[in-house]
Amino acid sequence: MGWQDFYRRRDALDAVVEQGELRTSEAFPTEAELLLALHHRWSRRLAARVELGELSSADPVDAVGAAWRRAAEDNASLRELLDAHADDPVLRPLAEAEHRMLARAAGLTEAGDSAAEAESIGAAFLALQKSAPRRGRRNPVERLLRRLVPSA
Repeated sequence: MGWQDFYRRRDALDAVVEQGELRTSEAFPTEAELLLALHHRWSRRLAARVELGELSSADPVDAVGAAWRRAAEDNASLRELLDAHADDPVLRPLAEAEHRMLARAAGLTEAGDSAAEAESIGAAFLALQKSAPRRGRRNPVERLLRRLVPSA
């Protein structure tokens, strides 16, 4: 894929997320390709948040939960699209892999646990994250100060 294709696909994904509905295009001629690309975008953003959370917190459960909630909040339109199509057979194995990753990163499973057990634990963990009450948004100045002064 050349740069022109990359930008064309990126722009097509941006338009789908902005409109909030799946629309196939020249860049993504089938709904399955579009869903896979949307999930890939979500997975990259979630993985980055989880990795940052793991580095900055002593409690992996809290860190991974906060990372998922923050990624979902920062990518609300993308998350809504994926949630609306969660039953699509194309997304099911990807969601199961995400559940296993969340369970493992949160320290809720170990290397010897079965994939089915890890998926089940991860799904339960994610359900808890989705049902957690949302915290009120702080004003932008307070958020900036908290970033600049970690002890604030």
